[in-house]
Amino acid sequence: MDQRLFFLFNRDWTHPALDLPMAAISSWDFWWPIAALLGLLLLIFGGFRGRAALVCIGLAIGLTDGIVVDGLKDLTGRPRPYQVLEGVRILDLQKAKPRLLALTLEQPLKLEYSRPSIQPVRGNSFPSGHSANNFTLATVLALFYRRWGWLYFLPATLVALSRVYTGSHYPSDVLVSAFLGSGLALLVVAAAEALWRRFAPRLVPRLAAAHPGLLPA
Repeated sequence: MDQRLFFLFNRDWTHPALDLPMAAISSWDFWWPIAALLGLLLLIFGGFRGRAALVCIGLAIGLTDGIVVDGLKDLTGRPRPYQVLEGVRILDLQKAKPRLLALTLEQPLKLEYSRPSIQPVRGNSFPSGHSANNFTLATVLALFYRRWGWLYFLPATLVALSRVYTGSHYPSDVLVSAFLGSGLALLVVAAAEALWRRFAPRLVPRLAAAHPGLLPA
């Protein structure tokens, strides 16, 4: 079932007009300027809640990407689809520094079809760091900004789909990673909220009086 769904997204439900956008969305170079701008806006204009959200985002993504995702990749060693399946469409931007400059080239997209090795291989397919990190970010934003924060689940979902579309991950990789990232974000925010309520009144009483909790009431 996982392999069948993978080929639906990777080969059957594709279109040349989608190839370049999906390859760009799948690239970290597409997202880091947006993430940097969002972080800067929260830092300057977000007040206490924005800075608290930034701290929780840093802690949650640090836990997700730096510990859990890397640990599970080493533990499972699941090969990527193009390492073990024949005929996977592998989409990527052409080499450029930064990679996003490939969009300015006459032929910005690199398209190949996989020819898997006959030798056993280990890979980094599970879990998907892109998916886990984006759903971590989406969950933290949804908790701190309940009116509009949930909107980030839309680009997070698009990133997850792009990882399957470009041949880097199975659907199960990104699905589990989405739940993993969201769950870890919930744990980090809950722990930060509990620590703030317990220790802030003693350490920073005036700030704690103005902000009894990190999250909006």
